[in-house]
Amino acid sequence: MEARLVPGVGVVAEARTRLRGVVRCTPVLTCPALSEQAGCELFLKCENLQHAGAFKYRGASHAVAVLTDEQAARGVATHSSGNHGGALALAAKRRGIPCHVVVPKGTTKRKVQAMEDADACLHWCEDNQAAREAACAEVCAATGAELVHPYDDARVVAGQSTCAAEVLEQVSDLDAIVPPVGGGGLLSGTCLAVAASGQSVHVHAAEPKNADDAARSLATGIRQPPPPANTICEGLKTALGEIPWAIIKEHVRSIEVVDDDQVLHAWRAVLSEARIIIEPACAVPVAAALTGVFAKLGYQRVALILTGGNIDLDRIPEFLERTA
Repeated sequence: MEARLVPGVGVVAEARTRLRGVVRCTPVLTCPALSEQAGCELFLKCENLQHAGAFKYRGASHAVAVLTDEQAARGVATHSSGNHGGALALAAKRRGIPCHVVVPKGTTKRKVQAMEDADACLHWCEDNQAAREAACAEVCAATGAELVHPYDDARVVAGQSTCAAEVLEQVSDLDAIVPPVGGGGLLSGTCLAVAASGQSVHVHAAEPKNADDAARSLATGIRQPPPPANTICEGLKTALGEIPWAIIKEHVRSIEVVDDDQVLHAWRAVLSEARIIIEPACAVPVAAALTGVFAKLGYQRVALILTGGNIDLDRIPEFLERTA
């Protein structure tokens, strides 16, 4: 499977077949208190319970699964602030191949530990997109490793599509499905899954205010560069990828933007009302739903993808204090 070609809807069924028995079919939960606040029934897809603690394991595992033996022997490489790096390292370890991860300074201890536990070789860089990509290119040139981009890779997008494909089987009569968006791998995969299903389900997304390049791209019709990201949603600071954008611009109804205060209050609501531990970035779709925007569109049944649970436990008191 070519990494740089925009995938079509046919990849959804193929990816599900390859990943059967590899990824978990994570549960969908409801929470009446959150639904009441949102004005519509919410269905929470709990990817925080996925292997490696995040949906990223789907895309990483699929990318590793489709490597040729020659590619696999050289190993894989990527850049990541945590979840993709940990997922790729675990997928590589399970296939018995080397994994290199370029890690930006400031990545949480929990995510670094997860990558080290999966035997990844870590390479540190400055915390910006250019530094990440430059360092990753150097690693690939030096090692011969196959680049598995966190989101701008057709193999990864295909793997991510399996998440929404599960939701569409688990919950009937959905009006909409809403993931968060950073680089766009999950969102574009969601679009493919909905298109492949033939169901009349609208795809929306949610994004933090200080990293809103996807929302601005959708509004202008032109892929926009990311702003200097200053948000608590560290996993959503990445630039919107070219391959995801080619799909997103054709299928996504809207991208709702929320600020960090809204995100943290939504994170606290998920913790206190649904008893689910997630990362702040994963609360972005919840924050959007709690504004009432989907209820105002007349939606009655909305699925939100809770993308990961790899929160640094030492920071939970800080987040609780900020929302007190």
